[in-house]
Amino acid sequence: MREMEEIWLALEIGNSRLHWALFIGKKLYSAWDTHYLAESVIQHLAKCQTLDHLLLAISPPHQKISRENTSSSPSSPPPLLVASVVPSQTAIWQTYPNTRVITLDQVSLKGVYPTLGIDRALALWGAGKTWGFPMLVIDAGTALTFTAADANECLIGGAILPGLGLQFTTLGQQTGQLPLVEMQGFPSLPPRFALNTTEAIQSGVIYTILAGIKDFIEAWWKLFPDGKIAIKGGDRTLLLNYLQASYPEITAYLIMEANLIFLGMQKIVKLL
Repeated sequence: MREMEEIWLALEIGNSRLHWALFIGKKLYSAWDTHYLAESVIQHLAKCQTLDHLLLAISPPHQKISRENTSSSPSSPPPLLVASVVPSQTAIWQTYPNTRVITLDQVSLKGVYPTLGIDRALALWGAGKTWGFPMLVIDAGTALTFTAADANECLIGGAILPGLGLQFTTLGQQTGQLPLVEMQGFPSLPPRFALNTTEAIQSGVIYTILAGIKDFIEAWWKLFPDGKIAIKGGDRTLLLNYLQASYPEITAYLIMEANLIFLGMQKIVKLL
């Protein structure tokens, strides 16, 4: 794809949801999330005759995406750039016309290994190119991941563990006596030493995750005292609030940005 001022769509296919962005040239105009779409719906999208019809079909019910004040009004659906960590969904979306799937070799990070997730690579590239390297990206999604690169834009590695929701779900589904705990019920920190089962689960999961994040951040700063840190993902706000309550000296240095992957796409779009 040439560097352009036309309208294009970006789609990140995550483990739990679809993440969308509407770009005008290199400017991110709007971003939103939807559930996965059935293959029949995707086939219907391919028949949309205008961008307005397409946006109407993929907008969440409570948020209709508007193109007011945009200068471009294409009469046909725009290009769709896809970054996916779900191969079965990737195959479905490749049936949509004018789709381009971003692969790891198109991200200019040095030293990557073949199985590095494209989501992690794009988020790290977007963060580093926006705020500077060295950069550590924390993704608080279905999985909680840490991905870092040095000042030479070379991957130094990272880590993956189950995210908040996955840990609660696993305890509820894989044990005989423990309840399924919903995250929405506790916006503030639970008691560390709990006197009931639900709060004991909350305490165990939350405080160990917070301690792990703190440990990774401190290890990062030992390697790179001036290294930057960005956090994204669906649990980013909740975790940031917890970190603010527990380790305010750390949160002052965190960059919270939901659209790191889209920033990464924007940085490489002229190369595609």
